[in-house]
Amino acid sequence: MKTPQDPPRNPSTRNPLQRRDILKTLGLGAAGAAAATMLPAGDEAQAMESPQEQVKARYRETEHVKRFYALNRL
Repeated sequence: MKTPQDPPRNPSTRNPLQRRDILKTLGLGAAGAAAATMLPAGDEAQAMESPQEQVKARYRETEHVKRFYALNRL
């Protein structure tokens, strides 16, 4: 009884996604990203703060902040 053998591999029938296709895709993606950065930007959002929020203390040196500074000294 004969067993079917694998057909000989031909180097020209490689994976359809070859190196050139990948490089083309990467190049087109980079060009698209560069073009997207040149699009006109919309209006910037402005944060609304009440006068009380503008003068309140924002930085608090708690124990975990002190520990962080102590451990990260150069």
